Amino acid sequence: MKEFPSCFGENGVQVADSSSSSTIRAAQNVVTCVYQCKLGGRSCLITVSWTKNLMGQGLSVGIDELGNRCLCKVDIKPWLFSKRKGSKNLEVDSSKIDIFWDLSGAKFGPGPEPLEGFYLAVVFNQELVLLLGDLKKEAHKKVDCDYAHSNAIFIAKREHIFGKKLYGAKAQFCDKGQVHDVTIECNTVGFNDPCLVIRIDSKTVMQVKRLKWKFRGNHTILVDGIPVEVFWDVHNWLFGNAMGNAVFMFQTCISAEKLWAGQSVSDPSVLTWAYSQQFRDSQLQGLGFSLILYAWKNE
Repeated sequence: MKEFPSCFGENGVQVADSSSSSTIRAAQNVVTCVYQCKLGGRSCLITVSWTKNLMGQGLSVGIDELGNRCLCKVDIKPWLFSKRKGSKNLEVDSSKIDIFWDLSGAKFGPGPEPLEGFYLAVVFNQELVLLLGDLKKEAHKKVDCDYAHSNAIFIAKREHIFGKKLYGAKAQFCDKGQVHDVTIECNTVGFNDPCLVIRIDSKTVMQVKRLKWKFRGNHTILVDGIPVEVFWDVHNWLFGNAMGNAVFMFQTCISAEKLWAGQSVSDPSVLTWAYSQQFRDSQLQGLGFSLILYAWKNE
């Protein structure tokens, strides 16, 4: 089985076993986003990981080419004791890569990903390939580029979410589309027949009864008129230990048959990344968006 490119490998979010739920939660407070872009005429993936721990907020930017070769990776340390504004200059294969960021006035929600008041820009040979954040004017003043607009496409996101019965996340299932509230509801404590309910913007789009018999499965929903395949694995919630997590994947434009075909892996987390690799290959052909959620119970 192939794995994700090294810059988007599991090591970026893999958490060591621990008996402390607070330790696990701190270690897993990371959101990883993947963007498809063009660098010098070749398709590449830019992976941006936002982290949060006791030392403050952190940031990592990795760039992969299609051959699964990591061109570069830049780690920006948590900025409790360092600058929230700066730049990194790299030279890779005789090409110049510049990364600029300004999070000095960034506003954050409960997670590590900034909501507003920031910018992050990646420049390849004086061409802007990725621009994130709402401070676009400030970014353009800082970045000396031949082209002012980024053509990067947001293709995948994964994050860890926490709750007791309700788990929430936000998702944008098509490029420049509406941002939706995704809510997962499942109470597995004290119920002989637990039920799984998924809502988009408070509207129920999926309900799974007899969950003990259907702890893994898939179902197609419609969001903005787009078919979205939902995969779930709640085995650890129902039959694992109290520290176990459930895995949910929301994918556009990929059929269940293609994703499930040939998969014989029993570990749900490994199986999820098998889906992700196949999805990544399809993403590079411009076929959709993937959201992977690891749902952890707060005990």
